[in-house]
Amino acid sequence: MRNPSPLRSLPTKPRRLTTPAALIEARLAPPERLAELEAVAARYAVGLTPALAGLMRRDDPADPIARQFIPDARELVRGPWETDDPIGDDAKSPVKGLVHRYPDRVLIKLVAVCAVYCRFCFRRERIGPGSASLSDSEFAAALDYVRANRAIWEVVLTGGDPLTLSPRRIALATQALAGVDHVRTLRWHTRLPVAEPERVTAAMARALRADRRTVVVALHANHPRELTAAAHAACRRLVAQGLMLVSQSVLLKGVNDDVDTLDALMRAFVEAGVKPYYLHHGDLAPGTAHWRVPIARGQELMSSLRARLSGVAMPTYVLDIPGGRGKVPVGPQSIRPDGAGRHIVTDPQGAEHVYLDRLAD
Repeated sequence: MRNPSPLRSLPTKPRRLTTPAALIEARLAPPERLAELEAVAARYAVGLTPALAGLMRRDDPADPIARQFIPDARELVRGPWETDDPIGDDAKSPVKGLVHRYPDRVLIKLVAVCAVYCRFCFRRERIGPGSASLSDSEFAAALDYVRANRAIWEVVLTGGDPLTLSPRRIALATQALAGVDHVRTLRWHTRLPVAEPERVTAAMARALRADRRTVVVALHANHPRELTAAAHAACRRLVAQGLMLVSQSVLLKGVNDDVDTLDALMRAFVEAGVKPYYLHHGDLAPGTAHWRVPIARGQELMSSLRARLSGVAMPTYVLDIPGGRGKVPVGPQSIRPDGAGRHIVTDPQGAEHVYLDRLAD
């Protein structure tokens, strides 16, 4: 009798979950929810990597990781104030795939796919399988626009998730943009170090480098459990190539809308070599009302964080004004005039003090 092929004994590589049936098979949703999940999946993309699926507590719909990625019937409930383009990209897009919202920087949406699909995504109407990424000619047109506008100092690469591209394609985009003399900073927005950390290879990190340019990687994570040992290792591979790492998170009901979770998240970022940068107030994207937290609650949380964290671990709480008008900080003010030539300053513990703005003659 012949020995069986050794290939048959190799372990099966965990697969990416892209259908409701696969989510149910993995025990990430109960079978009785199949029709509900399929209705949502018919409208919005589903995608979940083994790295993040492995962090979820099975049969627990309240798990903060599962809540971010498992479809929910409420996504099909659209409020009258919710729009397909909640931050006004289209109004500020002079060239396909490019958004010019601020004088000194532009955003280029290189791809329309992600490794994972967040249920609260503000671009959820524009991304997913079958959505068009930028063609070579469209990227060339965006590059021409950047060359022609000498005020552009920073280019933000986003999508979708641009690090889903191959290292070769990443290097081509990096070098093309670094070849524009007035572009001094490149910023790549991604979830890949937490979603598929094994894909963040040394080759990818080298592809992101650009001589005499600052390259920033903005890592999206919303819960401290996402910053695993594998995610830390992926971040170290990026840092080893001289890249600057900053964070972005979204304030989400049931995921991180309590001070203990946000405290742990910001500390986890710093410990991974990532500077906390933005905590976003939820955008008015279709079917996302169940995620949003009142601004007043966000401000309370920021005040509580200020009492706990050093400046190196503090993010800026921001709101993206609908209509393409840009981001503004909405954190609570620590100082206000009292109308008598003085200022009232609130310290990290909440106590108020009088400050006199003494100026030289």
